[in-house]
Amino acid sequence: MRTSLRLAGAAFAGLLLLTGCDYTVPITARPTRPVNARLLGDWISLDPSGKQDAAMSVRPLDESAYAVAIEGDIYRAFHSECAGLPLVSVQDLNSSSRKYVYYAWQLTADGARLTLRRVSLAVIPDSTPDSPAVQRLLAAHASDPKLFEHELVFTRKPPHPL
Repeated sequence: MRTSLRLAGAAFAGLLLLTGCDYTVPITARPTRPVNARLLGDWISLDPSGKQDAAMSVRPLDESAYAVAIEGDIYRAFHSECAGLPLVSVQDLNSSSRKYVYYAWQLTADGARLTLRRVSLAVIPDSTPDSPAVQRLLAAHASDPKLFEHELVFTRKPPHPL
């Protein structure tokens, strides 16, 4: 029973994180900065009882993009800073539509905790036609508390002992 609950929780976290990629364009046409080495590694989210809920691996795809694996699904992510916000455009590589989802990210000073907040479809509609239009909407709503939803917190997974 616990195993099935844990799997259901992991599946739910994965669904919240990246399924439902809704946008046909990234925030920016190209990455706005190179890969941040502090984001690389293995991350876990915990359920309310403190048990592992989902696992995420972040690796460099090239000098400016990440390969992100979550529960067996692969995504491409890159920095798309806009309106002073630390954003990433995340592309679903598992489907033929290759749609995007947008997240703000925050890493603690010690690099141990990564918080992701999804950009709300209610504020930035999936019908937004192109990257410049997305950027204009983000700039107009940068201080709107409703801009983000679905906060997910990951902690760095300790390395395996040799």
